[in-house]
Amino acid sequence: MASLLVVGMPAAAHAQVAVLRPVPDTSCTVFPADNIWNTRVDALPVHPKSDSWLASMQAGSTNLHPDFGPPSYGLPYDVVSIRHRTVRIKFQYASESDRVRYPFGPRTPIENGSDRHAIIVNKSTCTLYELFDADWNHGNPTAGSGAVFDLSSNALRPDGWTSADAAGLPILPGLVRFDEVRAGAIGHAIRFTAQCTLNRHLWPARHDAGTSDQRCPPMGARFRLKAGFDLSGFSPKARVVLRAMKRYGLILADNGSDWYFQGTRDRRWRNALLDQLKSVPASAFEAVDVSSCTVDPDSAQASCP
Repeated sequence: MASLLVVGMPAAAHAQVAVLRPVPDTSCTVFPADNIWNTRVDALPVHPKSDSWLASMQAGSTNLHPDFGPPSYGLPYDVVSIRHRTVRIKFQYASESDRVRYPFGPRTPIENGSDRHAIIVNKSTCTLYELFDADWNHGNPTAGSGAVFDLSSNALRPDGWTSADAAGLPILPGLVRFDEVRAGAIGHAIRFTAQCTLNRHLWPARHDAGTSDQRCPPMGARFRLKAGFDLSGFSPKARVVLRAMKRYGLILADNGSDWYFQGTRDRRWRNALLDQLKSVPASAFEAVDVSSCTVDPDSAQASCP
């Protein structure tokens, strides 16, 4: 089993430090500890538009919805080495895609449904490759868009560029993984969707695909489970997920059903866990103002007051 990487700090500060768990079968952690994905937001102020955004997402009548489950529901990812064959891909949105060779092939797992995401980690270089609407196409691969991320870097995509999702952000960092839940700690924010999004984006998002309705949240908006929400009635595994939602929160990353949050495809998920998570009302969340955490608008590095 891969060991945990805990950033060295004085003992009193350990409670505030992200525990970065390597992607299974690799030594690659997902971005540095000071990346905004890995930054706690439980002490930051509530965003002034919190009530408006929650109302637009039907928070008063909607519960959380885990968008993953057994036996094969969720986002798959592949781990390859530098020896894996790479190919050129024809992109629909070529001007906003990273036009490099991808370690993509006929056996690369692709998400079920219309988005057809493909997520690949090169364990030799700790490079993340993500594709939207991926299709092997009998050896002439195509995709809607493609994005490449150095997992050791805080670099963001050029502002205005999409990625494999509408926010121009990576997908893998925001997925709930079974290995993290089993280990007892998720040290990062979680990716989720909303039906109505504004045609603007907030750092660290780089892209948007929404409407002009000012009541709706922009891509990149951060939400957290309120500190006073009682976790005592939940199972240990459910508490792992909900504690992460209190500490690291959710990042709005794509258009979709309100309050759907994403996890990896894994046969070990159990419906009993998912049913507990489905009982959490969206009204128990609040939007967070993370603007004070920005070090450089073109970097995902965070330094919160």
